[in-house]
Amino acid sequence: MKYVNVVIDNKSDSTDMAYTYGCNHDDVAVGSKVYLPFAQGNKLRTGYVVSIENGVDEALSRKLKYVESVDEDVSLTAEMIRCAAWMKRRYLCRHIDAIRCFTPAGERAKQKERKNPFAGEKGEPHTAKELTGQQSAALLQITQAIEAQQHSRFLIHGVTGSGKTEIYIRAAKACLRQGRPVIILAPEISLTGQIIDRFIGTFGNEVIAVLHSRLSLGERYDQWKRIRDGSVKIVIGARSAVFAPLARIGMIVVDEEHESTYKSDHTPKYDTIEVALKRLQDQDNRGVLVLGSATPSVVDYRRAEEGIYRLAKLTERYNKVAMPRISIVDMRQELKDGNKSIISRELYRAMEQQLAAGKQVMLLLNRRGYATFVSCRECGYAARCPECGVSLTYHKGSGKAVCHYCGYEEDVPRCCPECGSKYIRYFGSGTEKAEETVSALFPGYVTERVDLDSVKKKGELARKLRAFRNGKTHILIGTQIIAKGLDFKNVGLMGIIAADISLNIPDFRSPEQTFQLITQAAGRAGRGSEEGNVIVQAYSPDHYAIRFAAAQDYEGFYRTENQLRQYMEYPPYSDLFQIVFTSKDQDAAQKAAGVWHSRIAARMKEADRKNLFPPQEAYMSRIKENYRYSMLIRCPRGRRKEYSDLLEQIKEEEKSKKKKAYTAVIDINPYSFV
Repeated sequence: MKYVNVVIDNKSDSTDMAYTYGCNHDDVAVGSKVYLPFAQGNKLRTGYVVSIENGVDEALSRKLKYVESVDEDVSLTAEMIRCAAWMKRRYLCRHIDAIRCFTPAGERAKQKERKNPFAGEKGEPHTAKELTGQQSAALLQITQAIEAQQHSRFLIHGVTGSGKTEIYIRAAKACLRQGRPVIILAPEISLTGQIIDRFIGTFGNEVIAVLHSRLSLGERYDQWKRIRDGSVKIVIGARSAVFAPLARIGMIVVDEEHESTYKSDHTPKYDTIEVALKRLQDQDNRGVLVLGSATPSVVDYRRAEEGIYRLAKLTERYNKVAMPRISIVDMRQELKDGNKSIISRELYRAMEQQLAAGKQVMLLLNRRGYATFVSCRECGYAARCPECGVSLTYHKGSGKAVCHYCGYEEDVPRCCPECGSKYIRYFGSGTEKAEETVSALFPGYVTERVDLDSVKKKGELARKLRAFRNGKTHILIGTQIIAKGLDFKNVGLMGIIAADISLNIPDFRSPEQTFQLITQAAGRAGRGSEEGNVIVQAYSPDHYAIRFAAAQDYEGFYRTENQLRQYMEYPPYSDLFQIVFTSKDQDAAQKAAGVWHSRIAARMKEADRKNLFPPQEAYMSRIKENYRYSMLIRCPRGRRKEYSDLLEQIKEEEKSKKKKAYTAVIDINPYSFV
């Protein structure tokens, strides 16, 4: 007889705890998925074993229910269970939500036999290239740590085109020689394709598995099973691939580590790099963490300065071609000179020149749709989402005004619903309008658009990128999907149409995000044998983020931004806790925020109350008919556990309430404050 402590896969907050059961199955272990009776009627539920005990109190043993069966197909490792328990404490989430991160999607679509979706792909043949001195030095440090099987952390700060992927490939070879698997993470699904090609070309497709949301549920389950069965040596994917069911992980690579997509915006709101670090620190792994970026986050670069990460710098492009020439166009002057187009005169001339020379052009506009809002010039009416209250974006292709938060859409009115005027006009520009404008200016060239609206079909993104790579498309217009990681040899010009859009986001990171986006986008030009050109259009051309990006001066930007962060006590000099209260009833959301604020203040030391900011309507005060209030807490560095424990106490007190009229979600160091 064994006694197992099990977390039940249940939706209720009040049952999110470990329950003790008797178990007569010899094959049960920590991590086993089990079926057991729970609650009234003894209906069988699923659960996961989080610990095993040899004995329990005699009085308790007489009351115990018993595990009915153990699922032989799905089981987690003890290391995964330890990581899930850590996530529960770290992100103040439910225990079962953390465990679910490690479980396979599409479970019972598993009976059908499906082939590996990447079987037959040959990838990009890998030819061994001579490393630069800087590449060799970085690789040596990493491989020494791998061979010593000691946990180490590295940050590779390498300019675009400096050969970071080559280092990842050779470090992966060192892991595989020891029989230890590897996880390679990319921030976007669009970027996994190129990495997959490089790795399949080197290692073949039989030892590689891919995990991301574009796979069907059945495909995801099959990939998960291949990994868990031990036939996979390399897992490639977006952030959820950090939970791949591997044993004895030798290395996790986080490419483009600065990207906000590595922070989960769903519950649990985990930080991918923190989870990777936790898994690699575990006694069963003792692996190496490698972060890579041309524009490291301010937080991680500061950690490298403090010695938490070992810093390796790659300051030159692998092919020795100079970094692209970057020029800034002041769009205020364009307007004064009578140019109302989204394409400046300088950008137009540069496009003409590059296309005539047989080069390709990429244009970045990080705003989709045709026009950013629909308004009446007679009375000022603006079309807004009835569920979220935000301006609707006009999509010309569908003839609809669409909410980019909840998906609500409506036909664009022909006359104003407020005053009856016919002066309905469209303001602002998105990628759809940019495509129309560019196609009219350059009718002899093939123009293609890449954004969330144009690549909804499976395989469409890969098809469009392949067409551009093969030269069938001359001009590629897109949102930030095209700004990072892509490697096209014939791009002579990158135009950044509205570089300062992100400066208007209500987030202390907006200068950092602007600098990163410009630098990353600029890095798409001149990756072949010739120097590239970049034109940055902005209405705030003198902002330090834009100036440092144009000068390709990361150190200058970092020093300026780090000084501001230190003065304002923003990360990395603190942790920020955001609590968002939502309810169908506005009064209930507002009242809940007020109650939590009072409870937190009452339990804080008086000197700490300056770190508790009063609740207010969220920037997005209503989404999908839910009213939203938010509250911010600034946690001094080194005291995260103390502040987390305080919030956990309040959460536990609220858990006992059977019916709550609101939901409270805690997000630690969020990447969006809307």
